[in-house]
Amino acid sequence: MPELRREPITGRWVVIATKRAKRPESFTQKQRKPVKLMANCPFCYGNEGMTPSEVLAFRPKGTKPNSSGWKVRVVPNKFPAFTMKSESEIKTPIVPTEFEDKQTGRQKELEIYSHRPALGVHEVIVSSPDHVKSLALLTEQEVELVIEAYCSRLLDIKKDSRIKQVLIIVNHGEEAGTSIEHPHSQLFGMPIIPPVVAEEISCADRYFRKTGQCVFCNILAEELKMAERIITESEYFLSFSPYASRQPFETWIVPKKHLANFELISLAEKKDFASILKSTLGKIYKGLDDPPYNFYLHTSPFQMDAKKFYHWHIEILPKLSIQAGFEMGSGIMINVVSPEEAAKFLRNF
Repeated sequence: MPELRREPITGRWVVIATKRAKRPESFTQKQRKPVKLMANCPFCYGNEGMTPSEVLAFRPKGTKPNSSGWKVRVVPNKFPAFTMKSESEIKTPIVPTEFEDKQTGRQKELEIYSHRPALGVHEVIVSSPDHVKSLALLTEQEVELVIEAYCSRLLDIKKDSRIKQVLIIVNHGEEAGTSIEHPHSQLFGMPIIPPVVAEEISCADRYFRKTGQCVFCNILAEELKMAERIITESEYFLSFSPYASRQPFETWIVPKKHLANFELISLAEKKDFASILKSTLGKIYKGLDDPPYNFYLHTSPFQMDAKKFYHWHIEILPKLSIQAGFEMGSGIMINVVSPEEAAKFLRNF
């Protein structure tokens, strides 16, 4: 029968209803359209002038900035969601307050709307010059360069006290929201802590204050003990289907070592992370015939001491189902593939 499962970090509920779908292999994308080469792709060699000037590029010595020859290239997003402003341009946010009208002595209506400039950073990290190779198809050394770019940009951006949080995402496939097929990541540096991360941090802090332990570390210990939801494992990382997966084949990659900030990983961990990220995405690519997916990196906010209770991690969400009225109205996801079956299926690839 269907089962309600409670996610141990945030406490959200998920329904695992496997009778509503076929076997895991029924989710393979048989009609996936191949990526087409584009003469005017702004992320391909020869089109560097179509993007803003690069802020970082890994290229051979002697090659000029904003020219071909790079291996990984980072540029500001041409149509940013967040942009940098000077301190003088930053307005104080409107905070809802109750105040008294001096003439009538009556309480005026609360100001219910708040706003502030979308101060921040929005960058594109182009994975490689190859227009068709996603992270799953790159070599481990190429994926490692992408990871190095992530870390480098985080370390540089955190110097700006106006930025509180960085979110790195990948939208793979049209259904996942990508507008340019050339494989790339996006980096958002924000003046706020987004609600999803804030909820994780708040819940992890509460768990730590109650138990003296990290909830992420305890999840890892349980997954390693049970082993049935593990997809793959490396020296420093574990890739698994979460106990309360929100949708089919949801996958997390979590460091075994307790660490709140992604940008502080060691050189050995970068190499190992590149290997398990490629391996995990490769299993999804092969097992599900290159499905669309979103993945995002959750790391500790810059100006918060969360090192005792928070744990950075990657969440990968293949786009294999849609949210309907129940999910949107209740906030409770219905997952038609159990995480145990999903992990067992992906382990074979």
